[in-house]
Amino acid sequence: MINNKEKYTQLIKAEAQRLGFLSCGISKAGFLEEEAPRLENWLNNQMNGQMSYMENHFDKRLNPTLLVDDAKSVISLLLNYYPPELQNEDSYKISKYAYGQDYHHVIKEKLKELLHFIQTEIGEVSGRAFVDSAPVLDKAWAAKSGLGWVGKNSNLITQKVGSFYFIAELIIDLELDYDTPTTDHCGSCTACLDACPTEAIVAPYVVDGSKCISYFTIELKDNLPQEMQGKFDDWMFGCDVCQDVCPWNRFSKPHNEPLFQTNSDILNFSKSDWEEITVDTFQKVFKNSAVKRTKYEGLLRNINFLKK
Repeated sequence: MINNKEKYTQLIKAEAQRLGFLSCGISKAGFLEEEAPRLENWLNNQMNGQMSYMENHFDKRLNPTLLVDDAKSVISLLLNYYPPELQNEDSYKISKYAYGQDYHHVIKEKLKELLHFIQTEIGEVSGRAFVDSAPVLDKAWAAKSGLGWVGKNSNLITQKVGSFYFIAELIIDLELDYDTPTTDHCGSCTACLDACPTEAIVAPYVVDGSKCISYFTIELKDNLPQEMQGKFDDWMFGCDVCQDVCPWNRFSKPHNEPLFQTNSDILNFSKSDWEEITVDTFQKVFKNSAVKRTKYEGLLRNINFLKK
């Protein structure tokens, strides 16, 4: 006989699939014991660079019960963003996750729908949706719930689909059936460590955020450091190198999310088009896009740095 926990778990996973999520895994909400010393070391070594927000809410990052009263379950969800087409060769590069509409809005809507479904079908359930904007260790929870393993490039990797997907969570006060972690399949491969243009992967499974091209092109508000000149491999927003070289990403399949459809300018612009971009074009091409985070001036700074 199916018990309620099992029934509710099946209902939630079926609805997640209907909403277009790649996969859904569930783990018991509680303190992330293994992550605590790792996060502490990372912060002590200042690998967060100027991302001072990473130092805030240390306890909440490690314990979802401090984010949601009486939290029982962390529902982790993956949403594919691998694009059907890539930028042309003669171009400054944008990370694939930013080709379409800003994922925060797209996923938040899906999570709201999922929470509404849970409350309608199951009853009085409280919870919160998280998309990369609150102190939640997404990758740790996704790995704990069996959706993949955290690879040597510190991304979550899945055998069947690689790593080009977003991770999001619903933390709720309902007990469910919990999944178990999967095993690590990086083996002796060091492709990501060998390929990183700025040597930001300082050891297997350790990324120095303050050396990462994504950090420089998105997070850093100051001038770009001269010693990095010539090392950005033409990336003007984000960087996908450690994912592009990962053998598991040969299994990536194009997403089918209409809101992630790429603006054709992103695909077709040449270097000279980007160098001549105006404020108006920036706003038109990146309307509702994550690239707006850098603002026009920030993108121009990055392009000028690459031009030298």
